[in-house]
Formats: sequence, structure tokens, C-alpha cells
Amino acid sequence: MKYDHIIFGDNILNYSINGNGKTPLLAFHGFGQSKEVYLPFSELLGDEYTVYAFDIYYHGNSEWKDRNQALEKQDWEVILKSFLEKHQIEKFAVVGYSMGGKFALASLELFPRKIKEFLLIAPDGIKTSFWYSLATYPNSFRRFFRAMIVKPKYFYQILTFTKKMGLVDKSLLKFANTQMNTREKRRRVYLTWVVFRHLKFDLKLIAFLINQNKIPTMMFTGKYDKIITAENMMDLLKHVKEYEHVILEAGHNTLIADTAKHLAKAP
Repeated sequence: MKYDHIIFGDNILNYSINGNGKTPLLAFHGFGQSKEVYLPFSELLGDEYTVYAFDIYYHGNSEWKDRNQALEKQDWEVILKSFLEKHQIEKFAVVGYSMGGKFALASLELFPRKIKEFLLIAPDGIKTSFWYSLATYPNSFRRFFRAMIVKPKYFYQILTFTKKMGLVDKSLLKFANTQMNTREKRRRVYLTWVVFRHLKFDLKLIAFLINQNKIPTMMFTGKYDKIITAENMMDLLKHVKEYEHVILEAGHNTLIADTAKHLAKAP
């Protein structure tokens, strides 16, 4: 395995390179993870893909220095163009899981003619969550949002209330709790919500680009996933002419490995 990085201003984007397949595969992980979660792809599909697995900013070894400066789509265009030129990549596949779905969608929107395959694994960015909506509100609302992160009693009061009222599935509460149980985790939650707040998408445009460029598209969701559901993915897929939607016997957390196994078994 090799490691490399892209510099953008004071910011650094780290990634690993693994496998020796003909098709470059750009892989983006979910919240609280790192590039290592894509090892099943390189282990099971390394003859088909060369996997470039990225540490998303605020994860692994990647850093976005200015916490008050949102990552804009035009920033991602410059960063990704620099990466593609560095490795002399003309065409590539892309895969995004959960939060990484936003980076996969942004990559397709910016470089549709370069995409050979488009793989989404229970992606964020299709059905916008309440929390991401909060992050796009004016500064006065974001200050309250930040206070909830810095002083977690507010957050846990909301969790207790929603649990008592039966408003949220237990698995969602468990997921939220595990991602907010230390100050560092809460800081990362706040920073990713705020810094990535402009990574929003017109799903009809995304579908148009897929259809126009005839990009092979696969969606993977988990039958027992309560965080990002198969039903919500239809907000995008209903506009796509040709796609494959695979519902795996899995919850949210094992979907990357389960997807790799499914693809490895495919004819």
C-alpha cells in the first residue's frame, strides 16, 4: 500500500493507493471512519480496481485548517483536478459511503464525463437530514448548534426527550450517542456539519448527468439500516433511467465490507 496527499492552501487531503486493477476507484468513507475501511475493496477487488481511498477532512490524517471557511464545490473541483493530474487519471470509478456520498456526488457533478462507474453505499446527500439543515442556518442558529456540541447536556436532553416520545428509532439514538460521547467526537461532528454544509445537490441534475453520460450506477443499501434507508434513495433513483439497487442483508455499519463481498461474487 502506498500513501500520498494533495495540498490545497493550508489544507491537506491524505489518501492510500492499493490494488493493481485497470480502473482507478476513488473511495470516500463515512463519518468517524478513515480510508482503512476500504481495505475489503482492495483485498477482494484489487485485480479490477486500483483503490484510491481518501481520509475526508477532519478524519484520519486529513486536515481542513480554517473551521470558519466552508468547503465549496469549486474548491473540491480544484482539489480533485489536482489529484487526477498528479496520477494522470482520465477516467475513474467513484464510491461513497454515508457521509462520503456527498463527495461522490460532488465528484460526479463536477466531472461527469470522466466517471466510468458510480457506486453509492447508503449515501448521505440524497435525503437531507435535520442536522445538516441546521448547519446551513444563519450564524445565530449555528452558535446555538455549537453550544449543543460544546455543552453536551443540551444534546442529551434532546436524546432523552426523543426517546421518551418514541420519535426516533433506537438504532439511530445509539448511533448518535456513540458519535457524541467525547469532546473530540462532538467537535468533529460540529466541524463536518458546518464545513461541508454547501455540499448540497440538485438530484434531478445528478440524474440528468448520469443519464446523459450513460454512467453505470449501482446503489447499495441495508435491509436493517435505520439511518439511511432504501426508500429514501428513491429521491434520486426515480429520475435515473438505468441503475441497479442492491438491498443487502445488513445494517448501516457493515455495508462497505458487504458491498465488496457482493461485487466480488458478481459474474
